Amino acid sequence: MSPAAPSNQKAQTILQAARTVFLKHGFSAATTDMIQQQAGVSKSTVYAHYPTKEKLFIAVVEAECESFLAGMQRIEFHPQNVEALLQQVAETYLDIVLSPIALAQYRVLVAEATKFPELAHRFYQAGPLAMIRHATELMSKAAEAGELDFGGLSAETAATAFANLVRSELQQHYLLHPEARPSRAQVEQWAETCVVIFLRAFAANG
Repeated sequence: MSPAAPSNQKAQTILQAARTVFLKHGFSAATTDMIQQQAGVSKSTVYAHYPTKEKLFIAVVEAECESFLAGMQRIEFHPQNVEALLQQVAETYLDIVLSPIALAQYRVLVAEATKFPELAHRFYQAGPLAMIRHATELMSKAAEAGELDFGGLSAETAATAFANLVRSELQQHYLLHPEARPSRAQVEQWAETCVVIFLRAFAANG
């Protein structure tokens, strides 16, 4: 069973405790003692489920990414509605990357990326890359329906550009202003701006 899906309640309890500790202290400063105390279990129980701190952190990251992306994976393509589709994708992605947990997790991963590149790599695979892959599938269907035209670029390239455009300014702002929270209106307006820019580049003519 994958680390993102703990096999029993005790493993889930450890995972939730680890998330709390890692997001509060960072990866390097967090200890197994902190996690087992937070979980209310013995250290041997922690090690029985997660042999190393690195494996536990990867499990936390993958579980969070899986949870975050569940909403994105429910989005489906419907013909003649590409603008609404892109708006839904943009708002859903912003809701993910601007959530307090996602912002805190991102700060921890960036801080630890140099010392623990595998942790950052696993996050990229489970989070940003997984989102781009789903957006690529949706945009490919829109292109096949004649609603988008990538002008020789791949659907993946267009999806990557859209994801980067969507998260750019707001994610940067709230990463650097942890005390602030975006309003619903702000999220919707920025998503709409990104959709307008994207469609000016890739909307099919006629």
